Amino acid sequence: MLAVAVLAAGKGTRMKSNLPKVLQPLAGATLVERVLASARNLKPERRLLIVGHQAERVEQQLSAVGGLEFVLQQPQNGTGHAVQQLLEPLNNFEGELLVLNGDVPLLRAETIDQLVSTHRSSGALVTLLTARLEDPTGYGRVFADEQGAVSSIIEHRDCSEEQRRNNLTNAGIYCFNWTALAEVLPQLSTDNDQGELYLTDTVAMLAKAMHVEVADPDEVNGINNRQQLAQCETMLQERLRQHWMAEGVTFVDPASCTLSEGCQFGRDVVIEPQTHLRGRCLIGDESRLGPGSLIEDAELGRGVSVVMSVVREATVGDGVSVGPYAHLRPAAVIGNNCRIGNFVEVKKSTVGEASKVNHLSYIGDAELGASVNVGAGTITANYDGVNKHRTVIGDGSKTGANSVLVAPIQLGNKVTVAAGSTLTKNVPDGALALGRAKQLIKENWAGPS
Repeated sequence: MLAVAVLAAGKGTRMKSNLPKVLQPLAGATLVERVLASARNLKPERRLLIVGHQAERVEQQLSAVGGLEFVLQQPQNGTGHAVQQLLEPLNNFEGELLVLNGDVPLLRAETIDQLVSTHRSSGALVTLLTARLEDPTGYGRVFADEQGAVSSIIEHRDCSEEQRRNNLTNAGIYCFNWTALAEVLPQLSTDNDQGELYLTDTVAMLAKAMHVEVADPDEVNGINNRQQLAQCETMLQERLRQHWMAEGVTFVDPASCTLSEGCQFGRDVVIEPQTHLRGRCLIGDESRLGPGSLIEDAELGRGVSVVMSVVREATVGDGVSVGPYAHLRPAAVIGNNCRIGNFVEVKKSTVGEASKVNHLSYIGDAELGASVNVGAGTITANYDGVNKHRTVIGDGSKTGANSVLVAPIQLGNKVTVAAGSTLTKNVPDGALALGRAKQLIKENWAGPS
C-alpha cells in the first residue's frame, strides 16, 4: 500500500502575496495541483495534504480534487513536525509513505515512479530524491557511498565549509517505510540552527537509507519567490511546446506563446506569435491561431482561423474564420463555415452554419439559423435593465447595416431587415421589415454663407 503526503502548510512570505504559496498559479494549475499530479501513476490508497497557513482557503480551492485528506499543522515547526501530524491519521496504515513538497511543481511522474520502484527493490527504510547542483547554496547536502547508500543529510546552515563543497543535494522528496518512520518521528529534536524539527534527521535514524539522483536537476526546483515562479513557468512552457512540436504543431515564434497542460492539438496546427492558450482547449487539425490571440477553455474544430481575437469558453465548428478583433464570450456556439469578423462580440448565442457576422456587431442571447447575414453594426438589444431576453433569427435572413433588434424578438426565415431599422416586434417568414424614422430635410438650415 502507498500513501502520499504533500507538505503544503507554509506561508511563502517571500512571495509577498495574499495567496498561499501552494495556490500560486503555474501554466494553468496551482503549484500543489501539479505536485499531486506527479504521483498520479502510482494510484496511492491515501492522499494527505498537510495544511497550515490559510488552511481553509487551501481546502476550499482543492475541494474539487477527489480523495484528499486534509491534516492541519499548527503551528508550523519544520518538515519533521509536519509529518508528525500524520501519526494519528495513519495510525493503522501499513505500507510506504511518499512525501512531496507542495512548492516543487516540475517533477515528472516518471521520476516519482523511479523513486518508489527503487525504494521497493532495495529494501531500504527510506529512499530520497537527490540532485547535483552547480550552486547548491541553501540546500541540504546528502552524503552517500557509490552504491547509493546514504549516511547522513546536513542542512546547508548546519554544514561546515568542507561539507558545503559537496554538491549532491536533498530535493526534499522521500519514500519511507511508514512503520519504521512512525517509530522514529517522536525522537526528532529541535537542536539545530533554526530550532525546528527536520524530517531529514530521520534518515540517520533509519537502518538503511538510499538515494535516487534525478537526471534533470530542474525538476526539483523549489519556488520561494516571484523570480523562481517565473523561472519555473519558463521551463514548463518550454517543456509543453517541445512536446506539441514533436506531435506535429508548428509554433512560428515559440518563446512568445504560452499554453497549459489542459490543451490538446490536432495535426498541422499553426500557432502564430503572441498567442496564448489557457485552461482546457481542444484545437482541431489544420487550425491557425494568432497572431495576438487568447484562447481559453474553448473547443475549435478543423481548419479554424483566429486572428488577433479572444475566444473564451466557446465552441467553434469546422472552417470558421474569427477576427481580427473579435470576442467570442462564454456559451458562444459557432457553426461550421461561419465568419465572425472585425470587432464582433458574440455572447451566449448560437450562430448557425455558414452564417456571417462580418463587422461591428454585438450578438448576445441570440439564436441565428443557417446562412444568416448580419449587416455591419447590427445589435441584439438583449437587456432591459433587469433581465436578459432572447433574439431568434431564422435561416437565410439578413439584417441591414446599423440595425437594432430589441429582444425578445423573433425573425422568421428569409427575412430582410432594412438598414438603420430598430425592430421591436416579431417578423414573419419572407418579409421585409423597416423601422426607420421618416427622413426630414430642412433646406437653408445653415443660413446665409
